[in-house]
Amino acid sequence: MVDIVTMTAEHRECVLSMMRMFYSSPALLTDGSEEIYMRDVEACLGGDPCVEGYVFVDNGAPVGYAMTAQSFSTEYGRRCVWIEDIYLMPEYRGRGLAARFFSLIEEKHRGAIFRLEVQKDNAPAISAYRKNGFDEMTYMEMKKIVK
Repeated sequence: MVDIVTMTAEHRECVLSMMRMFYSSPALLTDGSEEIYMRDVEACLGGDPCVEGYVFVDNGAPVGYAMTAQSFSTEYGRRCVWIEDIYLMPEYRGRGLAARFFSLIEEKHRGAIFRLEVQKDNAPAISAYRKNGFDEMTYMEMKKIVK
């Protein structure tokens, strides 16, 4: 049975390895960088109150990870939990693990709105998200990075 646990320092290298795979896949528009991956993991491990890290573990071996970030949605007048990353090794996809993860964070963050991003051509992910109650939003997202 696969467990979903809070990310700890012992998961660091496995999560970094999975992040490299995830960010180099067609599921994302950006490739990320080692600096960003390390900052993300360290935020999860360092107690940043806005970020949570989770690891999917099968018999002691990490087989996936997820990260969430919290904010407040003035549009909905409630806390917002962004599912920033959710990655499962290919052989663990389609087993209901994403549904278990969504249930876990929904229980933990009752009353929040949950948001995520997905590539328009990622049909398997879109199907999984729809099965778990997510609806499509038609917003165009914009960004600005200030250095």
